[in-house]
Amino acid sequence: MSVFTPCRGKTACRDDGERCLVCERSFGEISETRRLIDALADLACTQGYDNVDDFAAYVARKLGKVIRHRRTST
Repeated sequence: MSVFTPCRGKTACRDDGERCLVCERSFGEISETRRLIDALADLACTQGYDNVDDFAAYVARKLGKVIRHRRTST
């Protein structure tokens, strides 16, 4: 398994044309992560959630559970 390294921001990003040399993630992975975060933000805005921190914590909690479940089920 690999280790996730969070982005340090677009201004810190350095690339070799295929991946960030700071977080070492591929541009495809970075783009897909941004797309998914954008979709979650759109959902929260469309629903008009006032308690966005609760929504974000719920998503993080559920995501961790789903990942752990999938890893032990395969």
